[in-house]
Amino acid sequence: MKKKLSFGFWRSLLPECVDPYPILAFIIPFGIYMATLAPSVTFFDSGEFLTASYALGSAHSPGYPLFLMYTKPFTWLPLGNIAFRINMATAFSSSLACLSVYLLTLRILKDERIVEQERFAGFAVKAAGLAAALAFAVTPRLWLQSNHDKPYPLLAFITAVIFLLLLQWREHYRNGSERPAYVYACTFLAGMSMAAHQSVVLLLPSWFLLIVLADWRMILRVKELILATAFALLGFSVHLYLPLRATQNPLLNWGDPKTYGQFMWHFLRKGYPAEPHTRNASLWWAQIKAFNIPHEFTWLGGALVILALVCLWRKQRDVAIAYLAGVGTFLAVIAGYFNTPNETIFLTEEFFTPLYLLSAVLIGIGLFHLLGFALRRARLPERYDMRVYLLVTVMFFMLPVSLCAVNYYENDQHDNYIAYDYATNSLRSLPQNTIMFTWGDSGAFPLWYLQGVERMREDVDLPHTPHLVFGWYLDSMPRVFRNSALKQLDVQSLDPEACLRVAIAEEIGVRPVYVDFSTRYSVSFNEYVPVQKGLVYRMRRSSEPVGLPDISVWENYNNRGILEKISFLDLDTGKAILIYASSYLEAGDFLLSVGRSAEGMRMLAMAGQIAPELQANIQQVLMRYGMAR
Repeated sequence: MKKKLSFGFWRSLLPECVDPYPILAFIIPFGIYMATLAPSVTFFDSGEFLTASYALGSAHSPGYPLFLMYTKPFTWLPLGNIAFRINMATAFSSSLACLSVYLLTLRILKDERIVEQERFAGFAVKAAGLAAALAFAVTPRLWLQSNHDKPYPLLAFITAVIFLLLLQWREHYRNGSERPAYVYACTFLAGMSMAAHQSVVLLLPSWFLLIVLADWRMILRVKELILATAFALLGFSVHLYLPLRATQNPLLNWGDPKTYGQFMWHFLRKGYPAEPHTRNASLWWAQIKAFNIPHEFTWLGGALVILALVCLWRKQRDVAIAYLAGVGTFLAVIAGYFNTPNETIFLTEEFFTPLYLLSAVLIGIGLFHLLGFALRRARLPERYDMRVYLLVTVMFFMLPVSLCAVNYYENDQHDNYIAYDYATNSLRSLPQNTIMFTWGDSGAFPLWYLQGVERMREDVDLPHTPHLVFGWYLDSMPRVFRNSALKQLDVQSLDPEACLRVAIAEEIGVRPVYVDFSTRYSVSFNEYVPVQKGLVYRMRRSSEPVGLPDISVWENYNNRGILEKISFLDLDTGKAILIYASSYLEAGDFLLSVGRSAEGMRMLAMAGQIAPELQANIQQVLMRYGMAR
């Protein structure tokens, strides 16, 4: 007679000391992230973070020193290029964040007993924690961050550790044991995590409430308050990295924070002046929707969060209050105080990652209580056999599996070379000893990575036009600006366009001067004429001969992901593809104007193939030359 396979049989295959659940809570997300990891530099802040991490420098304000120090050891791994290794560091921190979801869920459900049978009760808690961890792992926001260099998963992991320590302290305190070291560890981690991202301060009310709801008299303990503050300052001292490294003039030294004044300018983000603007109901609602649980976890996930809050309100009200306080603080500051313009709201969505982690924990708690509700109304045998375990497994893991299926294609970046190719194609277009001025961050940062980290085209200078108004930036490029008139001017009183004109006037005639596509169409040049060369433009004086565009450069370009649709297309990746198409369109227009019809038609055909939405523009060009069909 065949022996019936039970849950206990499968569990007995592992050593008693090995718990598979936390291992799976880390390994499964890490495997998913590695399978979909970006192979190189991407757009937005990627190239800048990669360069700063590699050089142990300073990234954009406020510098992100903890994130840079965390990623640096990964650059020593013998795997892929530097960008891939640092991207893997983010995948690792995201997997740690998923593991922390599992641990937090178990911690909150520690005293819950769903049935009398001990083995099944333990399985229900651990399966709920694992389901919560995996659901968080495949949410679109965390998955997007996990595939390339981002500090938010690291921040989410640290905040989860703080919650775990506070829950541990609360248990000891209720049992009559003080254990203030837990609180000191929390304040140290909170101070240190400011060096990962400053949005951590928005969770301070939640942590404060967890402490005072255990005993309000805690706020009267002067000695403990002083020690907690001291540990917070000790953690915050990680920021000393910035002035210390600045004295070594690293490859990327944003803000040059070696002096107190420059450090505070950098830390307080003074380089990002906010333009006041009015807010209507539509903008306010868009800002509120930046935190969107149904979008991340589906409406089922949102319902489970509400169920968990109801259940926690009865038994662990302080946890529910802490979560709601966190949501309220984040929305009040990010949506209320910041008043983010509509076009940049997508940037604030990443700030909510720690809240999504806590929401995932609530989903695990909601699943657990939903199972309890079902068990109380179901007619089940006294001993739960394998069929019950399988049914619970399907019930718990239906949500993460569905989320993975829905989000996998859009977050698969394993073949995303568009930013890398865009930057290398731009560099291939430049003659020896060129200076090329850039405008947008996504156009500049991949170039910084290729030149600074992969040592590509070190003969070229790549000034970033928006930074020409900062003295520290001019000092960072002595080869270009050592004797520049810009250093004698009050550049901060000028706009970037005025600084660009001064810089071009100093360089033109001395060396080849180029601008990228964004600069070409962001600045009006009256005294100069941009001459197209692929994706970039050579600047010539208006008095010089026009010349013909060099179309041979297109043959040397890599176009991976341009002609065939790749899975992942963020805002700037889509813009880069449109730039390719627009550049082909512009070249085709010019070639038709000088009678080179065959070449012009080929260029227009490429533009239409890359971006079908430009067909109307292509037809206008053809009509202008009497070639429309």
